[in-house]
Amino acid sequence: MVRLRPRGRVWAAACVLATLVSGCTSIDDTTEPIGPVVQCVPFDPVGSIDQLNTQIATTKASPYFLGADVGASVPLSDGRSIWVFGDTVRGAEVGGDRMVRNSMLMFEPGCLRPVVPPDGGAVIPDRDATVGYWPMSIAVVPQKGFDLVGVMAQRVTGSGNAWSFQTLGPAIAVFRVEPGELPELIEVTDLGPDNPSPANPTWGAASAIGPDGFVYLYGTFKPADGSSFGYGVQVARAPVADVPHQQKWTYWNGVEWQPDPAQAAVLVQPVGGVSQTFSVVFRDGKTYLISKRDEALGEDLIAWVGDQPQGPFVASDPLAYIPSQPDKHLWVYMPIAHPDLLAKPDSVVVSISRNSDDLSIVLADPALYRPFFLEIELPD
Repeated sequence: MVRLRPRGRVWAAACVLATLVSGCTSIDDTTEPIGPVVQCVPFDPVGSIDQLNTQIATTKASPYFLGADVGASVPLSDGRSIWVFGDTVRGAEVGGDRMVRNSMLMFEPGCLRPVVPPDGGAVIPDRDATVGYWPMSIAVVPQKGFDLVGVMAQRVTGSGNAWSFQTLGPAIAVFRVEPGELPELIEVTDLGPDNPSPANPTWGAASAIGPDGFVYLYGTFKPADGSSFGYGVQVARAPVADVPHQQKWTYWNGVEWQPDPAQAAVLVQPVGGVSQTFSVVFRDGKTYLISKRDEALGEDLIAWVGDQPQGPFVASDPLAYIPSQPDKHLWVYMPIAHPDLLAKPDSVVVSISRNSDDLSIVLADPALYRPFFLEIELPD
């Protein structure tokens, strides 16, 4: 069953990967071989939002990629780019499961190519029979002669009803990419113990390096009794080298940074709050938390604006109207900001995922299960 869940851009700081992969001399001994080289699908370079949306909607897909959500991207040193997606619909002719929990596309000059692992399944393999990985963000660390690419993901469990899935905590998958070659998986590392409670903050629901060089990791939570559609926001920070070690983080309590996560202040209240995962953008001395208010059941794309990474934050007027259509089983959710895509000084490109709670609708028309894009003006 297609599931509806939020995710977000986590650890945009590419140099975090360098702290997780110590010493690149032994990487060759640990990489997993790539799978079959899949035919490249024609895709023209884009210069506008309209052109991007047209191509996303009309491109004849590979049977390994008919539709998916998320679509976080990163440029590589050789001029190509990688995009990672969540639950991905495949053609019946591929064989195996019609839905895998994650996938990857390599955008090459003039085309896109699905990256398929040796077993033909998800590019980040499931942990076991019940737990898989939903990508949230992607980052790159250039090395001498190759790139290290890190994909932050959430551990997920559940099946059946579209609303039954639970996220258990974050993980990181690291790939090695040589010029002109396809990515090779190095390792997948779970971070922290499994904890499915929505009241437990999902640290890293959005994250980025701040102007002071700290990595800011935003956590989201909501009351366990289901009394809020939206999620509240808290924030932690750490030096880049300490991000993998949560015991070294400090948390904003409204007055100062201190070590107790239980004392973290609420920066955005759950009622009228953000999606479980969202984006943070630092631009010209401002911090923008970009999300859909009140999750998939809300209607407005909002930026919560502050003068510091820890706020205080004030919600902007709606920047776009993006309602779901429950009566048609169609859901619009999880705006993700792409500051480097068609970049302009006063605006940002946002991708928005679409989905259905009826798997038969998605299988009949997988193209509706592809993100669409908006360009929004950043509020003062």
